[in-house]
Amino acid sequence: MTQDLEEVQVRPGTEADLAPLTDLYNHYVRETAVTFDTAVFTPEQRRPWLHSHPEDGPHRLLVAWTGDRMAGYATSSAFRPKPAYASSVEASVYLAPHAVGRGIGTLLYEALFATLAEEPVHRVFAGIALPNEASVRLHERFGFRRVGEFTEAGWKFGRYWDVRWYEKRLGHHPSG
Repeated sequence: MTQDLEEVQVRPGTEADLAPLTDLYNHYVRETAVTFDTAVFTPEQRRPWLHSHPEDGPHRLLVAWTGDRMAGYATSSAFRPKPAYASSVEASVYLAPHAVGRGIGTLLYEALFATLAEEPVHRVFAGIALPNEASVRLHERFGFRRVGEFTEAGWKFGRYWDVRWYEKRLGHHPSG
């Protein structure tokens, strides 16, 4: 790891992060098949997404900064909208190009899973558009196990992309 990880600040995302969060996500929209969004967003269009990740509860947004540059973010979002899925979340991590391979994804996931340990989350799912060996390694390092693969699930950049699904058991059982 070449980044001095002591210089990285990981904290909950706030309204002040909206523009850099949008810029970072738009990089992946324009340049990669990591997301299946095909049109870039304005910060105003991303505001509802930001607000769907409060500072408490199972749906979190954590950001990493190195000095005055956003290095990345991690989220736990609603897995599906139906009530029976409430104890499941979908995790994602996005890194700025300058932050890839420096351990920042690991820092973000460590912080995210520490917050989720206190929440009523039973399963964490992650979908990874293939190929993406770095993301596969990160998720496996955090105890995710492969549960399936959707072939040719998304069309972007003139071709189909497969998505491999992973899950991580956190073990919480709802009391209701």
